[in-house]
Parts: sequence; C-alpha cells; structure tokens
Amino acid sequence: MNGIVIDIDPVIAHIGGFELRWYGLAIALAVMAAVWMAVREGKRRGVSPDDIYSIVSWALVGGLVGARLFHIIDQWEYYSANPSQLVQFQQGGLAIWGGLAGGSLATLLYARIKRLPIARLTDVAAPALLVGQMVGRLGCIINGDAYGGATNLPWGFIYQNPKSLIPSQLLGVPTHPYPVYEILWDAVVLFVILRLGRRWQTSGLVFASYLALYSLGRMLLTFVRQETIVVAGLQQAQILALITLLGAVALFFHLWSVLPKGSEKSVSTNRPDGTLEPEIES
Repeated sequence: MNGIVIDIDPVIAHIGGFELRWYGLAIALAVMAAVWMAVREGKRRGVSPDDIYSIVSWALVGGLVGARLFHIIDQWEYYSANPSQLVQFQQGGLAIWGGLAGGSLATLLYARIKRLPIARLTDVAAPALLVGQMVGRLGCIINGDAYGGATNLPWGFIYQNPKSLIPSQLLGVPTHPYPVYEILWDAVVLFVILRLGRRWQTSGLVFASYLALYSLGRMLLTFVRQETIVVAGLQQAQILALITLLGAVALFFHLWSVLPKGSEKSVSTNRPDGTLEPEIES
C-alpha cells in the first residue's frame, strides 16, 4: 500500500486534566506567526504595532468563536449527540470560514471604535491570515481532522493512530493530504499578494485579492474532501467559497474603478526621510 504513514498520537502530553495536543500547539504557533507578519506589514503601511497587538486580541476571540460555531453548525448531528464536545476546540474543529467571519467582525468593531483605517487594516491582515492558515494546517496533518478522500496517489496520507480524528472507515487507507494541498495553495497566494501589494495604492485591493484567490483554491481543493453535500453536488465549504469569491471579485473591481490613472505603481515604500508615502483610502 503506497502512501505516507502518519502514526503520531495527536496528544503530546496530559498535564493534570488538560490535554496538550499538537493541534493546539499549531494554533498557538499560527497566531504568533500571523502577528509577526501583521506587524511587518503594518510598519510598511503605516499601522503601529500597538494597534496591531490590540486588534489581535479582539480578532482572536472573534475568530475562535466564529470558527467553532461554523464547525458545530456543519457537524450538528455529531455535537447534538455529544454536547460535552461543544467547547473542546483544542481537539480540532475550527472552520476557517467561521474564523474569517468572526475575526473580521471583531476587527471591524475595534477599528470603528478607534477610528482606524479599515481598508488599510485589511491589507495588513491578508498576508498575516495566510501565514497563520499555513502554520495552523500543520496541526491538521497530525490531527487528521481535515482529511481527503481515498486515493491511490503515492503521496496519500495513511493514518494509523486510533486517536486521530479521521473516520474509522478511512483509518489505514491512503487519503488525499488535503492540508498539504491547502498549504501549497496558500503559499502561492501569499507570494502573489505580496508582489502585487507593492504596486497598488488603493487600500483594500490586497485583501480583495486574498479573498478571491483563497476562495477559488478552497472551492476547487475541497472536491478531494469527503463532507456532506449541501446542494448541486457542492459541500458547505464550497458554497461559502463561491459566495466569498463572487463578493471578493465585485469588491476588487469596485476598488479598481476608483484607482487613479497611473497609480498602479507602488507608493507604499518609504521616502528617503523614513516616512511613509501616502496611500489612497477607498
């Protein structure tokens, strides 16, 4: 049987009544990596590190709540029968779409209260989100909670640890390594938006590009997953991706329509005196 065997216990250690899991560790590292990238982009776009750190605390709470709620709704049959698992998010079960929705709402609320430039903040957040998603998916590789369908490809993942979250019927069966596919796609999107983001003045274009490209990849890659079909042969994640893709494309062209002639050249670099060139807020 060809494939890559994964026989790692998702639980690193038990500390009292607390389980330290690889998934939780990956999420913690993902947050740190995302904050690092946000501070890096913030400095380039004129957003102070203090504002970044304050926003992160809001976005983290909103993102975790949203991610968990979306997952519970998607898997309601399981959680209605196992209510004790509703708050056990450290074991896995955080939906990225819910995290984006919850984190975005929390960030929007904070930005409104503090009168911060929302469009510019979204451009700072886009690369940070991608970095966080890539690191977070490493936890899914061990956890087995973002599994693909059965495959004969030589790079299929073969989960053998009975504590992994992959369904029992797929235990020991080569499956598409969906987390790896998404990590690779996220890396491509990150490269693209970082390159293009240095050429665009209008704030919001980078975030719209991130949403569009990520949604496109998520919609296509989800075909290798095995989740509940909702409508027209599409899974819930694909429907959300399609809706987000259409909205992101509409937003992109709206922002592009107000882009001044010749402003596609980068103005987000530093002046010789060390100050930032002005950006156009949409």
